[in-house]
Amino acid sequence: MPANKSIGYQIAHKIKQTQRLSRKTIAFAFLLTGSALVALTALLFAHMAEFALALNADLVKRYPWFAWVALPLGLPLIVWITKKYAPYTVGSGIPQVLASLSLPHGPQKTRLIALGQTVLKIPLTFLGMVAGASIGREGPSVQVGAAVMSAWGAWCKKNNLAFKGMQENDLMAAGAAGGLAAAFNAPLAGVVFAIEELGRGVMLRWERQILLGVLAAGFIQVAIQGNNPHFSGFRGSELEHMLTWVLAAGLACGIAGGLFARFLYKGAAAFAPEKYRGWIRRHPLMLAALMGVLLAALGTVYQGQTFGTGYAEASAALRGEYDAPLGVAVAKWAATVFSYWAGIPGGIFTPSLTVGAMLGERLSAIAQLDSGANVVVLLCMAAFLAAATQSPITASVVVMEMTGGQNLLFWMLIACIFASQVSRQFCPRPFYHAAGMRFRQRVQEEHTKAAEGKTE
Repeated sequence: MPANKSIGYQIAHKIKQTQRLSRKTIAFAFLLTGSALVALTALLFAHMAEFALALNADLVKRYPWFAWVALPLGLPLIVWITKKYAPYTVGSGIPQVLASLSLPHGPQKTRLIALGQTVLKIPLTFLGMVAGASIGREGPSVQVGAAVMSAWGAWCKKNNLAFKGMQENDLMAAGAAGGLAAAFNAPLAGVVFAIEELGRGVMLRWERQILLGVLAAGFIQVAIQGNNPHFSGFRGSELEHMLTWVLAAGLACGIAGGLFARFLYKGAAAFAPEKYRGWIRRHPLMLAALMGVLLAALGTVYQGQTFGTGYAEASAALRGEYDAPLGVAVAKWAATVFSYWAGIPGGIFTPSLTVGAMLGERLSAIAQLDSGANVVVLLCMAAFLAAATQSPITASVVVMEMTGGQNLLFWMLIACIFASQVSRQFCPRPFYHAAGMRFRQRVQEEHTKAAEGKTE
């Protein structure tokens, strides 16, 4: 009898273990499904962005007047559609995710990443790229990824399928970081972004499910597109007097990136004469049209090099095949600021990398560097992104994975940390988080007004 009892107990124990394993397997399968949805959405977005950029380049080349029509008329149209149908999709998308993470639990927590409105960010960003705005898709991919994973998790919870132990913040973080990993084809960068950027100032439990979800989105993208760097063809090694170049890149990009973040956060009205500030705030469509005229002028002067993400220019600079015209880095810097001020959906990630690449090419030209100019370009790409976001680890890892420059990661990290410190002298608060606080306040004010309206 004792032996039979022992055998029976062992069988029952094995059955319970199998049931627990099955539940974990099912939960993991639902997590992978959510990550796949994020990755596939990012892939669709990437193909649409590539088509938009190619279409804009073709139209500008064939019809020199195109930018003068598409930008002054197209940007106000995009702003009008955004305000009417998707008011929370304006700008990058990362501030909206940060605000959502910091909001208290309740019906307002997911308002900034509601799936129905957030998916409109994809076609709206597409239209902005076709017109020629200096915007990227990576920030929007973060917001869309958070919306997709949050909606998927809510549906699974509602139907009692999975994610019972995961909070809304966990799902948002997994989707947002997974969106970045898939957008850049860089799984490790997604994890670092989740820890350094999304985890700054909020409580995230960092269960392995979050990190697995982020990595899964990135690996699914790698499986589909191949393990190819976003910027292919970079070959470089340490330069002579490497530390001097690192500090020079950090200083130049820290100043430029700090001013960049400050201008983005302050907005057009802050830099206009006082008598025009009220008019600018009351007439967003006219402001968008004015920004469109300025963007068209910059693009005409620099033969289209300030339009779009600037991927082609940055990629050529990393291969040592780009001769940056005088002042093009300043023009791209201004074009990205004007595009953000216009109030359209669109990110600043890739345009920031392009500004850094143009600055790096110009620095190496001034110093008459015979060989290794692309290494300076790499350092400046990472440093400018770090200065703009004040997230040095994310910036260095993103650029490392995007270029395959693992052998220079140490130097990139030093340049990024230095650039971030310099940037803080011009913009004390990280741009994404400062902008996120505005969205948080907006949601809370709207919630308070709605509550007061009900009581009356």
